[in-house]
Amino acid sequence: MVWVAAAIALAGCSGLGRGDADGSGTIVGGAAPRLEYLAGNRGIIVGRDSSQSDTGCPIDTTRFEPRRPRTAVPVILAPGFLRDRRHLSGLARALADHGIPAVTLSLCSRPWDGAPVRNALAMIAVARRLGARQVIYGGFSAGALAALIAGRLDPHTRGVLALDLVDQAGLGVGMARALDRPLLGLAGDPAACNAYSNGLKVFAASPGGRLARIPGAGHCDFESPTDWLCRSVCSGADRGSAARRAAIIATAVAAVANLVGLARPGAEPAPVGSLDPERPSSRIQRPKSARGFADRADAN
Repeated sequence: MVWVAAAIALAGCSGLGRGDADGSGTIVGGAAPRLEYLAGNRGIIVGRDSSQSDTGCPIDTTRFEPRRPRTAVPVILAPGFLRDRRHLSGLARALADHGIPAVTLSLCSRPWDGAPVRNALAMIAVARRLGARQVIYGGFSAGALAALIAGRLDPHTRGVLALDLVDQAGLGVGMARALDRPLLGLAGDPAACNAYSNGLKVFAASPGGRLARIPGAGHCDFESPTDWLCRSVCSGADRGSAARRAAIIATAVAAVANLVGLARPGAEPAPVGSLDPERPSSRIQRPKSARGFADRADAN
């Protein structure tokens, strides 16, 4: 895993794979920053904000506010290790398209330290800045671990959404055991970049854990969008799949919609075991809720 961190760190330091494709104009400071509407976002107000956590961590966020919100519960999304918030902008836009506010943030990770607790505190600081009475914490890979920790520490948590979670020294297992809120996860195939699916043990330990497996999904399929860097480090011969990424987004949106009590959105996933991401045009049976998620996970 050292070479993985080194490759990502080199690209991160050189600016490769980073940036923000969510529009121009940075909004800095203020407890309730005004968001700049960017044309062509299908009824979504997108804006950016910068602040600082109590631990001194700089927090850069992009907010995706539906013009016609269906819930006041926001979803705060954290990217993977040394990745940028733009790599979850596709999921954030999909949530906002269904009336669910979403916020992406860049984490404080360093090449030698994923700092999951510090990043969890940064996520909680974003929730406080939003003034949210309830919040869903979500994330990808190491960001999913930070989301789980935030969900455990914040009494305002409605639930946690974890995308191909990677645990660190059993920290996630301990947090999951004590979490008294729903923990919903999506997982791909075992590989080096997801620590050979060590996150499955987290769901097995969670009393409210539910897991959906996406057959054939690689680690980079859980980013939206991903880039050449992730594919080069994590994907090998598999260059990723737009169909799998669409299935992951649809499944995640349906899970969040269920958590906040909304009627199912237009594209809900098939029950676990019958989802075929390589045949997106095939008609699949829709469940009445996110109960297509398996109860807990088989850690074997």
